[in-house]
Amino acid sequence: MDLTLPPKVTERAFDRLCEIGAAEQGKALRVAVEGGGCSGFQYEIALDTPAEGDLILEGRGQKVVVDSVSLPFLTNATIDFTEELIGARFTIENPNATSSCGCGTSFSI
Repeated sequence: MDLTLPPKVTERAFDRLCEIGAAEQGKALRVAVEGGGCSGFQYEIALDTPAEGDLILEGRGQKVVVDSVSLPFLTNATIDFTEELIGARFTIENPNATSSCGCGTSFSI
């Protein structure tokens, strides 16, 4: 994994954070990787306050944060927001994942 390529955040993701007023609440979108899920690792996505040591990605006055433990798993990943018939959600396109489950929240490396 090339740790020099941080994750990217799409304009759609920053737009959604604007819509829900994350910055006005003092919150950022936290994207983390934890052990578990049906493929070995799973994404945890939540509104949270930035912490010391977090990588902070900023756009449109909004913030997306990634902790130092999760960062190697998200190298060169793309954080997006999608709206489909089945619902709307933040998604991760991760080039480091060798496989993932059908729901898109679990993956393996």
